[in-house]
Amino acid sequence: MTHDALPQAEERDRITAAIDRLLAGTPARSSGSLTIEALAAEADVHRMALYKRHADLRELFNDRIRTETKQMPEGEKRLRRDNAKLRESLKEARAGEAEARWLAEQTALAAAVLTLKLKEMTSTAKERKNEGNVIPFERPKT
Repeated sequence: MTHDALPQAEERDRITAAIDRLLAGTPARSSGSLTIEALAAEADVHRMALYKRHADLRELFNDRIRTETKQMPEGEKRLRRDNAKLRESLKEARAGEAEARWLAEQTALAAAVLTLKLKEMTSTAKERKNEGNVIPFERPKT
């Protein structure tokens, strides 16, 4: 009989018995660690069954780990570590973004200054070139 063919009630009983064995420290089929993977092995069910069909038993297992062993479930520890890493990565990304924004502003300012200097230099060069040929006209007085 395959695991999929097991009646759900029998599967739930096996999971509940596995929870009791793991928390008692008497595993029969697994490493005995307080993880969902060990629970699935101990109950002889696919790990995804605990996530899809028996999420309530998975939560019961995690709640019992918290209350009976005063420990944090391994999955929660992993999530907290990942969360801390992601927060640090976000902090670094935001610092990098701020630096990139500052560099972009400085580049834009430098480009504006250079553009003004270039206009100034070309207009001065044109004035010098035309200085000898241009005779200023005075407006007639009326």
